[in-house]
Amino acid sequence: MIWRFRTSSQWREIPCEFGPWPAVYGRFRVWRDAGVFTALLEGVIAEAARQGKMDLSLVSKEVMDALEEAAAEQERARQKGAARQNRTDRTQATAPSGKSAGTSGDGANSA
Repeated sequence: MIWRFRTSSQWREIPCEFGPWPAVYGRFRVWRDAGVFTALLEGVIAEAARQGKMDLSLVSKEVMDALEEAAAEQERARQKGAARQNRTDRTQATAPSGKSAGTSGDGANSA
């Protein structure tokens, strides 16, 4: 994941040595949703502040909130697209005559 963000590359461009990109992206989403990255950032900030190596005025709660909201919005858009695709996948197959597959002309099911 660090490679992806350091290079600003697309998920699909991740080198094979890191595993299949859908698995890496899935792991990223799980960690993001669990708050792992927020906890890491807060820990780094706290440690730097403890050592006097960081001015906490550079990191605002508003910026963090905006980043989290942007990530949530992106996830909602992804889920909306997946839901739309699921609806089209569930359409019943129709025979060339326009009737539903598996039915005869008299309304009885042919088996």
